[in-house]
Parts: sequence; C-alpha cells; structure tokens
Amino acid sequence: MTSADIYRLSVVHGKLDAAIGDETRKRIPDVVRLSRMKKLRLSLKDRIAAYLDRKPGD
Repeated sequence: MTSADIYRLSVVHGKLDAAIGDETRKRIPDVVRLSRMKKLRLSLKDRIAAYLDRKPGD
C-alpha cells in the first residue's frame, strides 16, 4: 500500500464522517445506513492504522 492509497482512504474516511454526521442530524435517521457507514469507517481507520503502525522494512 502506498502513501497515495492511505491518502485516498483518509479522504473516504472524512467523507464518511460527514455523511454520518448528516444522517445523525436527520429527524429520523436510518439506523441501518448509519450502522453500515460506521462499520466501513472503522474498517478504513483500521487499515490506515495498520499501515502507519507497520515497521519500516516489513
């Protein structure tokens, strides 16, 4: 995975943050949609963290 890939993942993560916020502020939020977006956001966060935590030369 390259730093460009990480950048793209972080951009998608940020967009998901915004979408989750928008959905949460709705009068009647779609809980299934919220759950899916939160799971995807967590998955992206884990992938980014795994890349950043790896040791050089791995």
